[in-house]
Amino acid sequence: MLLAGDVGGTKTHLALFSSRDDLRKPVIEERLPSAAFPNLEALVRSFLMKVAVPVERACFGVAGPVIAGQATITNLPWQMSEEHLQQELNIPSVHLLNDLDAMAHAIPALGTDDLLTLNEGQPTSHGSIALIAPGTGLGEAFLTWNGTRYQAHPSEGGHTDFAPTNELEIDLLRYLMQRYEHVSYEHVCSGVGLPNIYAFLRNRTPELVEPAWLSAQLASVHDSNPVIIAAAMNDAQPCMLCRTTISLFVTILGAECGNMALKLLATGGVYVGGGIPPRILPFFQDGTFMQAFRRKGRLSTVLEPMPVHIVLNTRMALLGAALHGFDEME
Repeated sequence: MLLAGDVGGTKTHLALFSSRDDLRKPVIEERLPSAAFPNLEALVRSFLMKVAVPVERACFGVAGPVIAGQATITNLPWQMSEEHLQQELNIPSVHLLNDLDAMAHAIPALGTDDLLTLNEGQPTSHGSIALIAPGTGLGEAFLTWNGTRYQAHPSEGGHTDFAPTNELEIDLLRYLMQRYEHVSYEHVCSGVGLPNIYAFLRNRTPELVEPAWLSAQLASVHDSNPVIIAAAMNDAQPCMLCRTTISLFVTILGAECGNMALKLLATGGVYVGGGIPPRILPFFQDGTFMQAFRRKGRLSTVLEPMPVHIVLNTRMALLGAALHGFDEME
């Protein structure tokens, strides 16, 4: 029995798998609020109390860097180590890997139903693959062909310097520089960043007025992102401030995806994962994202044949962690 997990700053997604052939049908599966637990072992114990089966192996994708078997969640005060988890959970083998590393492991196993394709392109056989995932934070990873199969590589590219591409984004950078010592892409292209864009536009643009009903909703919640997204997606009661926020978010994300595609020469494709994109699909389908993706001057022609996909499967990191766990068993 394999325990797989997608450990994030907002939620942790756990599942038990009996075999590699049953990845779409786990024995038990649950999403738990990460912040409700003091550490990962407490959360896992709560989950395992629901089943009375021995677990031989565990593999967790975690939202943060993993070095020498130890990890810290970027947006959560949890310290983890493989050795400590083995002892505390009484599981013989525990492996930690970066959550984007886990998601990258899942890419070769994705089907057409798992994807929304923005650009069919002309993929190169065994070409490099880029993965970027805006969730609570902004994760980036990539895959390269090693002669036999695709090999996943984690990175912390989401924390690189935010590079504006127009006057509006330059003003956004100036706004954020007054609030952060270092302004990264995560500060604009993630669940952490979306409220930053919203606040910037509300303060900068008088015609984008925050409606009273929206002010009341925002004042009543700890996490403003669901409110902003719902207001942007509501055609019956449109909020231009929220729609402009999401549009700018998607534009900046498209530019960063293009940056990553150029750095990796991602001729095998670019995959956009994470929890946010499936919730705002119309903003990806109106052409804004692909325009920003391709806007690279004389190198635009290099990007045109690269396939670009939105990952619709919300279990991607969990599946990747499970695949990696079963690979380690072989």
